[in-house]
Amino acid sequence: MICWRVSLMKKLGISSVRKGSRQGAVLMLPVALALLSACRSPEGYREQADRAAYRIIESKQEEGLGQTGDFTIQPAIRELRERLLLDQNLPRSGDASLGTHALQTVPHWSDRDYLDESERTSAPGIVAPETALADGLVLSLNDSLRIAARNNREYQSRKEAVFLSALELDLRRDAFRPVFSGPVEASGAGRGTGDGNVLDAAQSAGLGVTQRFKQGAILTGAIAFDLTQLLTQEGSSSLGFLADSSIEVPLLRGSGRWIVTEPLTQAERNALYAIYDFERFKRVFAVDLASSYLGVLRQLDQVDNAEENYRRLVTSSRRAQALADEGRLPEIQVDQALQDELRARNGWISAQQAYAASLDAFKNQLGLPVDAAISLDRQTLKQLAEAVKAALPDFGALEVAESGSESVPAADDPIELEPPNEEGRGPLEMDPQAAILLALEHRLDLRIAEGGVFDAMRGVAVAADGFRPEFTLFAGGSVGESRPIGSAALEDASVRLDRGNYNALLRLDLPLERTAERNDYRSSLVTLEQAVRSLQALEDNIKLNIRNQLRDMLESRESLRIQAQAVKLAERRVDSTSLLLKLGRAEIRDVLEAQDALLSAQNALTSALVNYRVSELQLQANLGLLEVDANGLWREYSPATQRPRSS
Repeated sequence: MICWRVSLMKKLGISSVRKGSRQGAVLMLPVALALLSACRSPEGYREQADRAAYRIIESKQEEGLGQTGDFTIQPAIRELRERLLLDQNLPRSGDASLGTHALQTVPHWSDRDYLDESERTSAPGIVAPETALADGLVLSLNDSLRIAARNNREYQSRKEAVFLSALELDLRRDAFRPVFSGPVEASGAGRGTGDGNVLDAAQSAGLGVTQRFKQGAILTGAIAFDLTQLLTQEGSSSLGFLADSSIEVPLLRGSGRWIVTEPLTQAERNALYAIYDFERFKRVFAVDLASSYLGVLRQLDQVDNAEENYRRLVTSSRRAQALADEGRLPEIQVDQALQDELRARNGWISAQQAYAASLDAFKNQLGLPVDAAISLDRQTLKQLAEAVKAALPDFGALEVAESGSESVPAADDPIELEPPNEEGRGPLEMDPQAAILLALEHRLDLRIAEGGVFDAMRGVAVAADGFRPEFTLFAGGSVGESRPIGSAALEDASVRLDRGNYNALLRLDLPLERTAERNDYRSSLVTLEQAVRSLQALEDNIKLNIRNQLRDMLESRESLRIQAQAVKLAERRVDSTSLLLKLGRAEIRDVLEAQDALLSAQNALTSALVNYRVSELQLQANLGLLEVDANGLWREYSPATQRPRSS
């Protein structure tokens, strides 16, 4: 990066300018204009920073992931949040609720393009921009994933963390680039003499460069032109020229590429870690969002079940009252039916409120207004059930035995407990050891932990360098002469190498006091031990989580089969007890208990269905095999092909 600094020390209000001053102005004007042309506006510097950061991110994606993806932190206009606030006329606290582009500028705001809507792209939405959202919006799971990738606040903060790590790396790289400076100065002075006043003017322009090398040497060079003039009397002038350079070379302590570039090396690795961390976050976030989405639909299903149960109990209480009026049922059983009806109403209302609360929490997770009219696609649960049935061929295949059936063994026959059927397991229910090996190969957070151990080992080596003596070579030289103000009477400076000034210095600092370095070195060894333990803990937790996840999948699979049969049994029980009640061969308590069992079985079946699907997604995330693109959509792992498959 070239950094120019232009300063004007003093303006001279001189009305009578002689020939020499005109020459000075002519000499310095092109230099000043060239330096001014190198200056950028705040918008230009922002765009330059963006280009540098995005180039680094793209290269680190290729290095760490083997592929690149769309990445931007630039906010867009017409985000879904903004459209919902406006189209549904929702209350908001101020302009910031709509986004940064809606903000009013403060005094002295310098980057107006940043707030200009024309400089931004429209957000890719799930509905066309012209579609009105006043009547509400129905979201599928894929819609929700895309929306969260644009609106979830933590998601955006994670992306910005990647961007900031890239900027930090760019700054570290800048330490080893040539740094230029180009000062232009003008000064004037006046003094009184016995014969009158004397006015002097001086202008100077220069170009300097500093280069730090990765082996530790620092080279500095500069050239400067001076022009000093008398603005009164004879108007004499003198031109000066000075060139100097120096070099500093550490020979022991602080020398060597591995020491000098350690901050750059760590910044390079931190940028790569940020990519890993963001990719890991995307996978976990996608699973959490899917779990929340299915959790809301599970609550909605419970509302439907509670409503159906409430209707059944209203029917049962009416039937009980009719039988009591006929003298076929005691009043106490009527009261039991009415009590259960009231409990069913309370459960129905509670289920509605729980669903509304979970839906609001999900909207907040998406980054959308919680008071917006949004609902979820009710068909998702049905599609999920069909997908699970296709993955588990014997799902619900076992029939419930009829009472008195000859296929039912006698009570005193030997009992043989049947373990879970391994042949009917799902495609992702793999061997634990094979799953662990996949995770150890693909988990990105494990790569970060392994890198942390390597970083700590480098830290030990760098700390040990502090024990070496400091032995540094300094050398420099300059030729020519400068012309400060008041030296207009001198002749123009000449450049002669044989009249230059040259110097050299060797400095040795023996390691007599190294208490701080000693403690730093011992601390670095402690840091290494901590990094190793962190890696071990993460590795063990990965194994533990995967083994537990496989157990959860097995339990959910068996629960699916059990609850599917439980629903069939409960439905048959409700039908039979209702018929027996009509015939006077059962009590109302039997009917109420059967209906309660049906409600519990229906809710348990939906929960098992959701739990099994979420367990599949969580296992893929824990294995590091669930890929998530820039739009938040996942590609699942297919054990049959050993490749991700789109959802």
